Amino acid sequence: MQGLQWPALFHILATRAEGPPQVRMTGMGSSMDLLVETGRQLSSFARRLGLPFEFHPIARKFGDVDASMVPLRRGETLAVHWMQHSLYDAVGTDWKAVRLLEELAPRVVTLVEQDVAHGPAGSFLDRFVGSLHYYSTLFDSLGAFLAPDDPGRHKVEHDLFFREINNVVAIGGPGRSGEEKFKHWRRELARSSFLQVPMSGNSMAQAQLILNMFPSVHGYSLVQGDGTLRLGWKDTGLFTASAWTSPASS
Repeated sequence: MQGLQWPALFHILATRAEGPPQVRMTGMGSSMDLLVETGRQLSSFARRLGLPFEFHPIARKFGDVDASMVPLRRGETLAVHWMQHSLYDAVGTDWKAVRLLEELAPRVVTLVEQDVAHGPAGSFLDRFVGSLHYYSTLFDSLGAFLAPDDPGRHKVEHDLFFREINNVVAIGGPGRSGEEKFKHWRRELARSSFLQVPMSGNSMAQAQLILNMFPSVHGYSLVQGDGTLRLGWKDTGLFTASAWTSPASS
């Protein structure tokens, strides 16, 4: 999303009492042009805040990146943000992504998962029904506050949801892509000896602040429990955020 999720963190880092830290970000994706544009926008924003910032693009899928490609420096604190979504054709192999996380041994991993049930491997009906319910809810949530002809809504629906639905129904799974996707990333991280870190009260406060931008009648909800933050629409969960750490990072 061209770095739109980072300005809040940049503000926090830039206003620390002890002064702003040196921030280096490595962005991964299939389009070098998009990565370069993302780096340009983030660099401009960081410069306005007085935040020392570097951006390094890697034009490869996350699951296809080797740890040696990631520019690390001794003494740095490493954080990884992992957005698990249904774009199977864009992220690469799940088990390779977990192996990369194990090799990097970050101090913190922030994980955001879609709460969509894809059903048993190879079952088209279960995948179809599960994705129909989930994406109907997403479309409903967008339609509650964006007009049908809103260009932002059109971009999300056609550039993101269309690709995700196509991946769930036609691409993902061993019968179509040759591999099985993880249904529960939190379970896989725990299996790889990652330890869950409870979300801070500050995280909940920031999430609630953003949520308050939308009238409560629209149906969004935010629930904190089991160390996670969960965003929902009416009675359906949409996304669950959690934080993890690697024992090797210490």
